[in-house]
Amino acid sequence: MTKTDIRSQSFAELQKSFADMGQPAYRAKQVFDWMWKLGAKGFDDMTNVPAALRHDLSEKFTFQSISLDVKQNSSDGTIKCRYKLHDGNKIETVMIPVPEDKRATACVSVQVGCSLTCSFCATGKMGRIRNLTAAEIYDQAFDTDKVSQEVLGYPLTNIVYMGMGEPLLNYGPMMESIQKITSPEGMAWSPRRITVSTAGIAKMIRRLGDEKVKFNLALSLHAADDKKRNEIMPINETNSLRSLMEALDYFYKQTGGRISFEYIALKGFNDTMEDAERLVRLCRGQFPVKVNVIEYNPVPGVPFERADEKQVDKFARYVRSKDVMITVRRSRGKDIDAACGQLANQA
Repeated sequence: MTKTDIRSQSFAELQKSFADMGQPAYRAKQVFDWMWKLGAKGFDDMTNVPAALRHDLSEKFTFQSISLDVKQNSSDGTIKCRYKLHDGNKIETVMIPVPEDKRATACVSVQVGCSLTCSFCATGKMGRIRNLTAAEIYDQAFDTDKVSQEVLGYPLTNIVYMGMGEPLLNYGPMMESIQKITSPEGMAWSPRRITVSTAGIAKMIRRLGDEKVKFNLALSLHAADDKKRNEIMPINETNSLRSLMEALDYFYKQTGGRISFEYIALKGFNDTMEDAERLVRLCRGQFPVKVNVIEYNPVPGVPFERADEKQVDKFARYVRSKDVMITVRRSRGKDIDAACGQLANQA
């Protein structure tokens, strides 16, 4: 008989399971707290639960947690953790610290690999192996918060769903993980400190709007016209920029959430002044938007190069002169393949 992962159970389901086992109701609450708030990795960690009950639980359920496989430290303070999953698959999570501001961001993954095959991204070359569960996503945030406190002396300040995989193609577990992160029964975070990044799936962006989500949304834009975007992001062929802008406008009207555009600068491809003008026009829609220009990080076998720093600064100055909010973000964690687009379980 196949065992159920205990962390796939809601609190009500857990209470029923404990009642069926003849256990008092408070035991269900103890175990539920261990599962989420206290960060247990298995039944043996639940020290205030009787050993006999822990044994019975292990007979009835599995406990599918993630475990640290490899930890790498960048010269700039970035930390990349590769985690092993219960089935042997591996994922990567990155912590990006900004000590001078006492900030730290966890970049979490939602899939093993990715199905979208964006031409500049190492993760896409893996293909999609499987979706992560809500618990596997949650564990990355929980564990990275512990790393931040141990290494930096303060907790995480932000979580971004920008690691391996496309969040909107793992919609249910992604949403459930955020519910757990923001719940008093979990990490008790404000959703405004969470950003979900998508390559752009219009109907799912509208669904986020319908659900009145409170977290922020980032579009991995990378080109401000359909022709160029089709070249590097096949998802654009079925989700044109027009459909995405309409969906983002709908999202903003429904939620009021912050929207940002992520724009990787590729030398000679999307870093010209004509590209900057197209980006300005795209940003003059109905909703306010901030642009984050990101340095490209080389991926073996990919023909793109990083845009020249002077050209990127010129690009950003022009966009800023047109009253569009824009920030140039220098890559972090390049020396350990932890930067944007480099996550591919290479350690």
